[in-house]
Amino acid sequence: MIEGYRSGLEEAVARQIKDAGKPVIYEQDKITYIVPERQATYTPDFTLPKQNGYFYVETKGRWKVDDRQKHLLIKEQHPDIDIRFVFARDNKLYKGSSTSYSQYCDKHGFRYALKRIPDEWLQEGDNDNEPK
Repeated sequence: MIEGYRSGLEEAVARQIKDAGKPVIYEQDKITYIVPERQATYTPDFTLPKQNGYFYVETKGRWKVDDRQKHLLIKEQHPDIDIRFVFARDNKLYKGSSTSYSQYCDKHGFRYALKRIPDEWLQEGDNDNEPK
């Protein structure tokens, strides 16, 4: 393969252009474009009351990369929304990873629990309905 080309096909086309007596101009220009946004929706598993509002609980057995990315985008775009996770187990992110779900949550500022909602989460909204 001729140096500078990424594939045999590129090399063959460059040779064809050269054999036709044309200058071979390869990867010289850059064209800018915007990747269009796609609006998506997310439906949390559970909604629970807390002081002056509510929070969401998302239950996860497996927490795949696309779902983790989704939650990072939601957190970035809606920092006021409180989403917490309950994991079946504190698995590694993927086979061979040294990072567990809990470590990922700690790194990105997500609240989490294992196997069940902590009692303190359940009690957060208890005083909201009392007369003021």
